[in-house]
Amino acid sequence: MMTSTAPLHYQTGFGNTFATEALAGALPLGRNSPQRCAFGLYAEQITGSAFTAPRADNRRSWLYRSRPAAVHGAFTPCDKVLGELVRHPSPNNLRWSPTELPAQDVKRDFVQGLQLMAGNGDALTQQGVAIYSYTANGSMQNTAFYSADGELLIVPQQGTLRLRTELGIMDVAPQAIAVIPRGIRFSVQLLDEKTPARGYVCENFGAPLRLPDLGPIGANGLANPRDFLTPVAAYEKGDSSEQPHTLIAKFGGALWQASMGYSPFNVVAWHGNYVPYTYNLWHFNTIGSISYDHPDPSIFLVLHSPSDTAGTSNLDFVIFPPRILVAQDTFRPPWFHRNIASEFMGLIHGVYDAKAEGKHGSFAPGGASLHNCMTGHGPDAATFDKASAADTKSAHHIADTMAFMFETRHILRPSVAALDLPTLQSNYQDSWLDLKNNFKA
Repeated sequence: MMTSTAPLHYQTGFGNTFATEALAGALPLGRNSPQRCAFGLYAEQITGSAFTAPRADNRRSWLYRSRPAAVHGAFTPCDKVLGELVRHPSPNNLRWSPTELPAQDVKRDFVQGLQLMAGNGDALTQQGVAIYSYTANGSMQNTAFYSADGELLIVPQQGTLRLRTELGIMDVAPQAIAVIPRGIRFSVQLLDEKTPARGYVCENFGAPLRLPDLGPIGANGLANPRDFLTPVAAYEKGDSSEQPHTLIAKFGGALWQASMGYSPFNVVAWHGNYVPYTYNLWHFNTIGSISYDHPDPSIFLVLHSPSDTAGTSNLDFVIFPPRILVAQDTFRPPWFHRNIASEFMGLIHGVYDAKAEGKHGSFAPGGASLHNCMTGHGPDAATFDKASAADTKSAHHIADTMAFMFETRHILRPSVAALDLPTLQSNYQDSWLDLKNNFKA
């Protein structure tokens, strides 16, 4: 059992340098790497940026642990294959119904339940993303996982996850997110194994996710740094600390495994700014127009991974939370649009205001859609008709919703397996065929 002085306490603030110890005196004072660590611990640094990166971008943490991370057997290929992307994607809009949950008689943990849905770029060149769905009805047993390819943005849709990381423990429920930095080892437990878990994961191969600059918005708004939580140190004690584990690594796009004769969750103290974190999406401070017209959807940006082109992201994580629409004389749902970004969208809870359930299928919690760059999309006919006739002198409260979008500058290629899923809606493109020619000269 994982134990610590305060296993579910958190430290707050995005990008801060933290210091935490689960055993008083384990954390060195004044010196990063003493000749002899307290209690016979080993000092180990994990670095998530170039050594000479500017101070504001430099990410690293010192870990004080009972065994170094190098103590494990040789890696061999895993049986599980994550899948491959189609070589030639089409410009067609795609939509999937909710991912099917595993059968009760077949136990599936988080890693076993990963399904590659779409992606772009390349892990070897460190640009682009990979997008997965996940389903699980069991906890990872004596198993730890990490990605050497990119950081993992986990978006639960159903079921609360307990993430045991090297740096401590985090609980993440639907309508919250967790980010596990590249290389950090973790295990996923279900807090309620009677309820299967389902959600989404975006693996970011590019620059680490950060808070966007606010520009004219000023100091306050969107996601506030204080609302991001990172765990305190926690380590396994007694017999649990010597329990053999399997270490699964995602490296170069494939899964590898190695044996460990002990638990990897043996960090007694740590300090630094290369840390896992969680964020409650309900804390997002939504910005919007209070007069007329549509601001750009960048007002819904939570986190972004910048690219080498100023103002253009490798990855944007955008949410559409509960909000009040007050713009007058304005079509309030998202407008019809084409843009340079490719959009993978998911619904966590409730109803998305730009899509109505109808004869062409529905956009339901646990489902997903893919709109690639420059392919037109927007509200369906039923939503358009309703919004066009709405009384915009009155405010409209969208209360029961939480949708999100992984947005990227590169074309998203669906996976071969995703195009073969029975949940793929074959007639999604027909959603717009009912839009009539209303032009009157």
